[in-house]
Amino acid sequence: MNNISHFVQKYRQASWRVQLQWLVLFVLGLVAVALVAGLYLSVSARAALTGRKIQSLEAAIRSGERVNANLESQLAALTSAQEMKELAIAIGFYPVDPAEITYVPVSGYAPPPAINMAPQETHSSAPVILPEYTRSLFDWFIERVPSAPSEAGGQP
Repeated sequence: MNNISHFVQKYRQASWRVQLQWLVLFVLGLVAVALVAGLYLSVSARAALTGRKIQSLEAAIRSGERVNANLESQLAALTSAQEMKELAIAIGFYPVDPAEITYVPVSGYAPPPAINMAPQETHSSAPVILPEYTRSLFDWFIERVPSAPSEAGGQP
């Protein structure tokens, strides 16, 4: 019995060792929590920066669309019928009186034929379903049975 108690006493850990083990486990837990928190903050910061970049790009797109719309409206104003008429008059054109128009007939001229853009129906002469697929099994059987003895020719 004395040997057992001596063995237990020899291998029993001191109380300061137990406290040190708990302290190391606690510090390791704190380090793990700090690593997870740092990773979370890093991912959150990247997501926030990417979101801001997307917002700035969307704002640039909207600005470009506004500039494009403004240019289109300026082009429409410059090419309006009234503006074009004033420009034509300014460079020397004038409205024509129908009595001033002279038509010159040209012999041998044939105007190009009118183009018909309507869809045309095409009729193909080929059947839609092949005849092999329209015969019944009974028709196929009748076709094969009378020809079977004639193929052999009655000779071995």
